Amino acid sequence: MRNMIFALLGLMVLSACGADGEPVQPTLNAGVGVGSGGGVHVGGAVGLHKGPLSVFLGF
Repeated sequence: MRNMIFALLGLMVLSACGADGEPVQPTLNAGVGVGSGGGVHVGGAVGLHKGPLSVFLGF
């Protein structure tokens, strides 16, 4: 699973160069939450945005 995530991130980075016109805009969102029971959770998402198309991968 981890290798698949790194492969997808690598493809997104390579496609983000924007060599074929309008540049692709990469985004990164991250967050940390603390629950009332003492639990801590971490989450986030990476994505690409080009024109009307957006693709995000949450983790």
